[in-house]
Amino acid sequence: MNCKKQNFKVAAIVQARMGSTRLQGKILKEISHKPMLWHIVDRLSHSKIIDEIIVATTNLPEDDLVQEFCERNNILFYRGSSEDVLSRYYEAANKFKTDIVIRITSDCPVIDPLIVDNMLEYFFTENQLSALDYLSNVLPRTFPRGLDTEIISFNSLARSYNEATLQLEREHVTPYIYNHPEKFSIKYFVNEKNYSFHRWTVDTEKDFRLIEEIYKELYGKKELFLFEDILKLFDARPELIGINQDVEQKKLGE
Repeated sequence: MNCKKQNFKVAAIVQARMGSTRLQGKILKEISHKPMLWHIVDRLSHSKIIDEIIVATTNLPEDDLVQEFCERNNILFYRGSSEDVLSRYYEAANKFKTDIVIRITSDCPVIDPLIVDNMLEYFFTENQLSALDYLSNVLPRTFPRGLDTEIISFNSLARSYNEATLQLEREHVTPYIYNHPEKFSIKYFVNEKNYSFHRWTVDTEKDFRLIEEIYKELYGKKELFLFEDILKLFDARPELIGINQDVEQKKLGE
């Protein structure tokens, strides 16, 4: 099914800020001569379904740099609360009149637009059967960390915005939805094989080094390298896994 026929406006909203606690300013660190945030937006632009890509940053002065980056590169952006990320998402989606929101974080420079499109197709197929509020490939995790994709209907985002009260729910956008299955229709997108042991996100210097190696090997060799291309690279160079194998993921609320 082509979800364009549904007359829904689909937007990927990328949350981005300079103030990372473990790797300051990582979103504008360069990989293959382009800022990491540029690569994320560029990769999402290869989606055949997404209508708009919006960078949602904060009102903090340090994130003037993010606004300047977006303006230079003709990228849509919205600035909102640094702490209440749920409100930032809701306000961005509301401003741009979005019907379906894809939540992407700015530490995912190998985000795969084919996986995003497959999830969107699944979301709209399920939505025809019964209204679907939320689709995620994060819980349970079977894809590598760094391909995280969450799809949310605007109505569900608005309900979360109006009802969520806990700090964790406001800071992390989606916990109110997936922790209340009695209120929302929820589905999970699971890969046939479990690759969750791979870590392709950028939270530390070691993570960044791994991504640099991936880009060094794959970027520019074809129009767009995807999930399967990285797996083949790791088969050929298994030592790459060890670069960031000891990095522990921060827990929600830390």
